[in-house]
Amino acid sequence: MASTSGASLAHRSVSNIRAGGVRSPGGSGAGAAGPSSPHTPLRTISSTFGSPSSLRAEEDTIIIELGARKVQVGFAGDPVPKAVVTFGPEQQRRVGDFRAWQPGGHADDDWRKRGDSAWGRDHELWQLDVRGLDLGLVEDKLERGLREAFSKYLLMDSRPRKMTLVLPPALPLPLLSTTLDTLFNRFQSPLISLTSSAVMCVVGAGTRSALIVDFGWAETVVTSVYEYREVHCSRSVRGGRMLMDRVHRLFAGALGHEGGPPTKEDAKAKPQSRHLSFEECEEIATRMLWCKTTASSSGRPGASSLPTVAEQDEDQAASSEQSAPAIAQIPLKSTTPPTTITLSYDQLTEPCESTFFEAQYSATSWDDHELPISLLIYHHLLHLPMDVRAICMSRLIFTGGCANVLGLRKRIFNEVSQLIETRGWDPVQGKGVEQLRANTKLQRRGSRPAGDGPTPVPEMTSEDGPAVQPPWPPNPLAEFNNLEQEVQRYRETAPLRVRGQLRAVESLGAWSGASLLTQLKVPAIATIDRELWLQHGAAGASRPSDVDFKTQQRQSLGAGGLMRSAAAGTNWTLGAWGSS
Repeated sequence: MASTSGASLAHRSVSNIRAGGVRSPGGSGAGAAGPSSPHTPLRTISSTFGSPSSLRAEEDTIIIELGARKVQVGFAGDPVPKAVVTFGPEQQRRVGDFRAWQPGGHADDDWRKRGDSAWGRDHELWQLDVRGLDLGLVEDKLERGLREAFSKYLLMDSRPRKMTLVLPPALPLPLLSTTLDTLFNRFQSPLISLTSSAVMCVVGAGTRSALIVDFGWAETVVTSVYEYREVHCSRSVRGGRMLMDRVHRLFAGALGHEGGPPTKEDAKAKPQSRHLSFEECEEIATRMLWCKTTASSSGRPGASSLPTVAEQDEDQAASSEQSAPAIAQIPLKSTTPPTTITLSYDQLTEPCESTFFEAQYSATSWDDHELPISLLIYHHLLHLPMDVRAICMSRLIFTGGCANVLGLRKRIFNEVSQLIETRGWDPVQGKGVEQLRANTKLQRRGSRPAGDGPTPVPEMTSEDGPAVQPPWPPNPLAEFNNLEQEVQRYRETAPLRVRGQLRAVESLGAWSGASLLTQLKVPAIATIDRELWLQHGAAGASRPSDVDFKTQQRQSLGAGGLMRSAAAGTNWTLGAWGSS
């Protein structure tokens, strides 16, 4: 018994079990050593079996497109955003506000109590004129809209995530700083990339160059993008806000109040009193407005010829002349009392005509910031270099809220085509230029039209024989080699790039373009780290010319991004927004 108790049994040896070795029957081997104290073994868990939530938090990037009246939010890689958040008076109400359910206290009556100056202002996130803008209110609106989108539509937790902002190129620096402060401080985003909405719209169309016509709320912006770079930008104050004012003036005139066709003195006059709510005015404008497509603005060859008149009886002609125009009856609920107005469909085209065209005025009566849209696009193309113009005019993209007005895009396309055919690409216009072109005495002698073809080479004649061909230029067939055959074969099979022709293309939008580029891990030039922003703010940004982008592109493109792997003193820039 003593010998048995003195020897350790094999099946009771803990060290032998943990060692995992095979003992010999004689008790020799690795497991024959004395017993050791129990300890917790090391557990190595591969990242493959980690938590799915942590992997999703590292992979997902939030795409946020900010506009003057709405915010579009979604995940990178999705074709369309998951949430579109709009702003209005209902969003600004506090908890416990039951005015909408009180007797006689409807939500539609708030615009009367707030005054005429707040008509439409409550539906905006910001204004481009930041002199009297409350940036704290903008920050609260943006935070409330993003939290609603994250919790209700994206179903996200409070884990920090990388974000990509799609912003207009001319966003003022105070608004950009307010937006970044909101995302860094209240959502704890570790990294934010800035992208231009015009460039992302080009990416959404599947092209490298295009001419973007953005019908925004405050203004209409024409931007030419060549090889993913913004070349030139033109603006006009004709936008959605002006269109809503013209629609309200039309309805006020139909109600019997002070209204009528708008004039150029409307901007200098005092603000008109409001007779119906902004929500109802916008809804009717979205459903009922349309734009005429005049026959004179077809812009096609042969459009100036007289049309063919079909023969008909005199009775049918008289009845067609006496037929009444189409009439629409529009019920209005926000007026006091509710009423119904009657407008013809021709009258529903007046707001669009007076907002974007105003053909009753000459071209010399407009300033540079209030040009009609067709004239703005033509002047924009005149300022572009020849090769950039040839590429961009063949890829015309219309975007924005007002671009959905029926017939507006076709009308602008036709008028630009007519301007190009009539004036050409000569920036000098006037009566003197027309007289110079028409006067044959002032033209240079010996000049001939360019359409006559190349000048023929005169044949060399000899006195004793027939005509002899000159030795130069040589016959190209004699020196036709294999290299030229390969080049000709490539030219026949390679797709031709359309250029020099006015053509419109469709785009999926700026949000979809940003979602595609972010999913492909394309690094953005303007990338901001949270730590650097909290230390320096907007004052820490450098000029784009002072940043070496080649050095930054050699750095790691992991979860931390470009700015994570850099040191604290690395130069970074706000891109095009740093000069605003």
